[in-house]
Amino acid sequence: MSQDVSSTEPVAPENSGTETPRIPGTEASRKPGTEAPKKPNAGPWIPTSKIPAPGAPLSPPPAGSEARAHDRGTRNNAIERHWSDRPNRSQAARPASRPFVRNRGRHAAMSRRQLWERRYVWSLVVSDLTAGVAAGVATFVVRFGDAVTQYNRAYTFFSALLPVLLLLVLAVSRAYERRYLFVGSDEYQRVLRGGVGLIAGAAVVSYALSLDLARSYVLVALPGAIAAVVVLRFLLRKRLHLARSRGENLRRVIVVGHELSVIGITRQLRRERYHGLEVVGACLPPDADGIGVDGLTVYGTFDEVANAVEQADADTVVVLSCPELDGAAVRRLAWQLERDEVDLVVASALVDVAGARTTIRPFDGLPMLHVEHPRLHGGSRLVKDVFDRLGALALLIVAGPVLLGVALCVGLTSRGPVLFRQVRVGRDGREFRIFKFRSMYLDAEARLGELRHLNEHDGVLFKMRDDPRVTPVGRWLRRFSLDELPQLLNVLLGQMSLVGPRPPLPMEVAAYADDVRRRLAVKPGMTGLWQVSGRSDLSWEEAVRLDLRYVENWSLSLDLVILLRTVTAVVRSSGAY
Repeated sequence: MSQDVSSTEPVAPENSGTETPRIPGTEASRKPGTEAPKKPNAGPWIPTSKIPAPGAPLSPPPAGSEARAHDRGTRNNAIERHWSDRPNRSQAARPASRPFVRNRGRHAAMSRRQLWERRYVWSLVVSDLTAGVAAGVATFVVRFGDAVTQYNRAYTFFSALLPVLLLLVLAVSRAYERRYLFVGSDEYQRVLRGGVGLIAGAAVVSYALSLDLARSYVLVALPGAIAAVVVLRFLLRKRLHLARSRGENLRRVIVVGHELSVIGITRQLRRERYHGLEVVGACLPPDADGIGVDGLTVYGTFDEVANAVEQADADTVVVLSCPELDGAAVRRLAWQLERDEVDLVVASALVDVAGARTTIRPFDGLPMLHVEHPRLHGGSRLVKDVFDRLGALALLIVAGPVLLGVALCVGLTSRGPVLFRQVRVGRDGREFRIFKFRSMYLDAEARLGELRHLNEHDGVLFKMRDDPRVTPVGRWLRRFSLDELPQLLNVLLGQMSLVGPRPPLPMEVAAYADDVRRRLAVKPGMTGLWQVSGRSDLSWEEAVRLDLRYVENWSLSLDLVILLRTVTAVVRSSGAY
């Protein structure tokens, strides 16, 4: 593996006791006898009074850099951070014993991102094998016991073959492709499709070959294996998200676009770090001043994206929607980035539209993005209703002792009924009475007027972290969301769903804007994206955006992901008050 030494090692000039770092593109970095390379259709970038000069050196800062950084002014304070000796978060997260060396060209697959992604895929393979072995062994022991006889000897072979078949089916379903991993519900959709295909294939093969397979074995082993795969993959993803919250396993991103768009996506990515995108710099139009992106290094204009990737050591470029970057400009940018296999991501102007609803269809050489309408009616909604009611019935049976215990605690610690009933607005504006365990004193509604000025929420909701109307037992119930368990009755009656937007009050609906009323197109839910993303800590606009995202992109796999995330959100109890 060879590298161009002239672009990586510092060369000390004659009669000098210090080393001068070589910067690619300068006279010192060129080999003797060669001319400076010329850029097609673009001259060398000249710093102007608008865009600050690139501020991330490829080597330690030269003497006097602190003074120069101070003389630049305060238009972009992030440049001083890059000139300083203090390591940033990504450098601090990398152990000194494991330095990061990024190889260029065809060897770019050995970079840090590809290494941890490869380890993650192998961990998925191991977990899937474990799920298949555990499901096969457990089903065999439950069905036949631990003794191998002439009758069940064939099932030992089937149990040993199950993990291999499971891996093959998941590979065919593309459940190991990195584009579907790490975030989103596509991974779980492919696992479920592969599981359905495995069950159907087993039924067809057993019928075609006249195999005398016990139906109880097939109907327990295969669904059990798929369920175990989903749970183990969810746990691995949560571990990955936890590592990303610590600044590990992140992609280093250069954002290209106008100033307001850059600020918006940077704030969103820094708030939702589980996506794994760490914005390390930006490239703005030539006439931008870069003042608004304080805290983010501006490396230059749109013509300097490839140079910015080199200086920031980035592995991903996100291009935002702007008129200057048309199809030809994006294509030229892709040509510049393909040498180092840097990922190019073009952010669509569509808001909260899932990939399952979009398809690219060619039209006379032009890629046209077709957006499907959300599935709000039809067979998919019937499947959701059946899933909700069966799930609510099962949870009521399992959680029966918990419901009885909570009811006793509420009834013995404060005066009043155990259940609190309140009018809420459901699908298509139909009102219904919601059931909850009472967590407040009886005069809570009468005392609301005197506490209205202490509202800590920025929307039409009233939220107060230390609400004096909440009983001691009610505070504990709210912390772990146990007060919402009686809503399973509403789900069983068809008034609510297990997953959906938050059920609003009539007074809230009266203050809705036209766009917000879109939340009423589906049934409200016991949990949803709003609960697993922060609950009461979210702003009103963010809560509405999450609810609208769910309405527009509903799927059964998304419901399963939200239900799994609800368990961890309840344990953390963040935003519950």
